[in-house]
Amino acid sequence: MVAAADENNYFLSLLLAILLQANFFSPSLASSFGVNYGQVADNLPSPPDVIPLFKSIGVSKVKLYDSDPAVLNAFSGTSVEFTIGLPDRCIKKIAGDPSEGLVWVKYNILPYLPGTKITSVTIGNEVLTNDDKSVYPCLLPAMKSVHSALASLHLDRQITVTTAHSLAVLATSYPPSSSVFKKDIDPYISEILDFLIQTDSPFLVNTYPYFAYKDDPKGISLDYVMLDPKYDGVVDPATNARYKNMLHAQVDAVDFAMVRLVGKEKARCVKIIISETGWPSKGDPDEAGATIENAKRYNRNLVRLVEGKKGTPMRSGDALMVYVFAMFNENLKPGPASERNYGLFNPDGTPVYKLSSHHSGSDGKNSTTAGVHGGSGFGFPNDGAFTGGYYSISSATKAEMAGLVRRIGLMWASSQLLWMIQ
Repeated sequence: MVAAADENNYFLSLLLAILLQANFFSPSLASSFGVNYGQVADNLPSPPDVIPLFKSIGVSKVKLYDSDPAVLNAFSGTSVEFTIGLPDRCIKKIAGDPSEGLVWVKYNILPYLPGTKITSVTIGNEVLTNDDKSVYPCLLPAMKSVHSALASLHLDRQITVTTAHSLAVLATSYPPSSSVFKKDIDPYISEILDFLIQTDSPFLVNTYPYFAYKDDPKGISLDYVMLDPKYDGVVDPATNARYKNMLHAQVDAVDFAMVRLVGKEKARCVKIIISETGWPSKGDPDEAGATIENAKRYNRNLVRLVEGKKGTPMRSGDALMVYVFAMFNENLKPGPASERNYGLFNPDGTPVYKLSSHHSGSDGKNSTTAGVHGGSGFGFPNDGAFTGGYYSISSATKAEMAGLVRRIGLMWASSQLLWMIQ
């Protein structure tokens, strides 16, 4: 009886999560928004149980830090596009023996194609700010090894190869026009940019306005880091460009550093993608701003910013492509408490904070007005089929819950739940 009750409780949690989060990312964001699916935890739901949660928030792009077979097999037959990761610990081995790249591809990519849509591979994560500098010269050879393996299998036009950088690769980032890469990594970045141009692959950067605010909460406006559209912004004195939010300033800082290193013509051939950004909902006492309200406000304003499909002042023609960090709170991540509290969801499938079925107001607070798409503002038609509210269910069998989902008309979400509980 206990096991049955726990299972029913899980499905209730899942149903509640879908009701609360339904299509947080609207259909118009499908090509420009993704979520990082980290798994540094011992209490996460199984990959098949995660699929309805991704569906519920309208995510069509997912970034992994490895090539977990359980995840890639579970998502076979879905429309979700995956960026998978080659872990840092594998870089030296693959760089030292080109044949190892082909071995890695055959074991970590080929078994899942074409059922699972793998579109990109990241070689390591924030390698060039790693304490182990001996891996720096191995990064590009490892990237080339994996790319050559993909090319030998005629997959190089289907799957790009890149690497994700910390913003700490910059020696200075403010004002954006003054930005340069750190001198000791200049040669590596320059060669990587040439590779990205040759292979038509993006430059990935992890950008967190939260870190800047945590370090100087008295000197940095919360509205500026919260991406508040009403904030007046700051002006770069060298370019007179006005930055309404810090995220745009951080992206342009990377752009200026690239231009200084390889020239404007080459730099602008490379698309910049924000491979991680987010805000923690909880932190240690000395971690300023790490609250549920701020996390909710940041992510709502982030959606609005990306939905506008406007670029940065220096890359006005390039709409932002963003991967939110992260899908779940991860209880085994080391470091301060904030590191374990970036998730949109708790491990039991319930939302960490309510992402309302209406767009928030411009300051990130709740609004009762319709979203920018009309109706619910998150892709559901305004036909009364979905209210976005709580439903009181004291006890229910799996069959009853299936019936409930059908009655409230969660369209495609219902088919996912029925598949799980039949």
